[in-house]
Amino acid sequence: MFKYSLDNKRYHTLNYDLTKRFETRVFKVSLNGGFSCPNFKNGSGCIFCSAMGSGDFAGNKEDDLLTQFNEIKNKLNNKWPDTKYIAYFQANTNTYAPVSVLKKKFEEVLTFKNVVGINIGTRPDAISDECLMYLKDLNNRTYLTIEIGLQSMHNNTLKLINRGHDLECFDKCVKKLRDNKINVVVHIINGLPGETYEMMMDTVRHLNKLDIQGIKIHMLHILKNTMLEKYYNEKNFHLLTKQEYVKIVCDQIEELNSDIVIHRLTGDGAKDDLIAPLWTLKKVSVLNDIDKELTKRGTYQGFNRSILNRVKLIYEKFIKQKDIVIDATCGNGNDTLLLAKLSKKVLAFDIQEKAIKNTKKLLNINNINNVTLINDSHENMDKYLQNYNGKISLITFNLGYLPGGDKNITTNHKATVNAIKKGLDILNKKGIILVTCYPHKEGKIESNKILNYLVKNKISYQIYKNTNNINAPFLIEIKK
Repeated sequence: MFKYSLDNKRYHTLNYDLTKRFETRVFKVSLNGGFSCPNFKNGSGCIFCSAMGSGDFAGNKEDDLLTQFNEIKNKLNNKWPDTKYIAYFQANTNTYAPVSVLKKKFEEVLTFKNVVGINIGTRPDAISDECLMYLKDLNNRTYLTIEIGLQSMHNNTLKLINRGHDLECFDKCVKKLRDNKINVVVHIINGLPGETYEMMMDTVRHLNKLDIQGIKIHMLHILKNTMLEKYYNEKNFHLLTKQEYVKIVCDQIEELNSDIVIHRLTGDGAKDDLIAPLWTLKKVSVLNDIDKELTKRGTYQGFNRSILNRVKLIYEKFIKQKDIVIDATCGNGNDTLLLAKLSKKVLAFDIQEKAIKNTKKLLNINNINNVTLINDSHENMDKYLQNYNGKISLITFNLGYLPGGDKNITTNHKATVNAIKKGLDILNKKGIILVTCYPHKEGKIESNKILNYLVKNKISYQIYKNTNNINAPFLIEIKK
């Protein structure tokens, strides 16, 4: 189970976050505070926005807040009595009013029984300094979250969809809120006109660089009587299929920092107003397909934050209990420990005595006794493995220097290439070699020499990268 989930999800769920925080089940109750929007002028606004101002499933603005709240609360109480609630001001821009009006509405919901917090949906260009000071005060008295629509990090897209602000405005707003310790949840949309896969991924990568606490991921909906409907009829741009959307969302989840809470992974427009895509109406099916795809991949939120997660996944999928494996660079013993738990026997090498001692200590703590530690360079592995020719299932190299050790002592390309040559000779017919490469000076030389050797000798290999950063660590998988 993913560490930030209570229900076998592979991502950081809102249910986990709220249950941990309040030690009971917590529900969000969507309210319509009767606010307007600074971007809705003369019938304009964001091209995807309905007349309801993204509040199609919020309460009826003709009802007072208590009536709206009780209508939803009473339905929930039938199934979950004694729960707590967060009042969610969803429709339109809920900071677009004088502070005196904001205070009246927000302070009122705090008096409702079992309300433990407020979520406020707004825009990055609609929080005045006076409003910010009130939100800071409110944050000191209740669990406050500000939900901000970004939709895309790309200014050309923001202009196309008539957002009325740019990325710089959004970034400044997030910083102001976080400087005042106010939680931020960001809304993004996949499938916006003209956006490529990489553009959608870049939006998540940008958010990873900011101090945000949550995210909502939506699929673009085309609703009746919106500017987007007209644009779609004119341009007939491509709408993501369900399969495309699921793949993109799973890729985004793998990229997303694991401490960011995922509040939503899809959305559904009002049935009577939805033009396309109709597959979004089956919300549960979309969520199930996302779960299935992550399970199939064996990945989870934040998986791509470290290439070592890919290494671990290959270990777990490839190694069988009867296998004999080699850790060619045991370091502090973390890989050695995992390999020992998965296999019959591990032979672990390291040229540094400190590494051997660290690994031995870790193995002893975990009562592991199926590892042979060898204080020598992996280049000399053939001297110790004469009885294992054709019996080794996997050899792993984690190149570079000993974590926490002397950074001047690193693996080097000559020894590593020689070790790979010898390793290929002792692998069994289905065996593989994994080499994790790093971008420091010797590491770049080392990886280039390895790849040159593999190409020159027509040896089969595959490269795994978890980022588009050319200076990030990467993995080479070599097959005999």
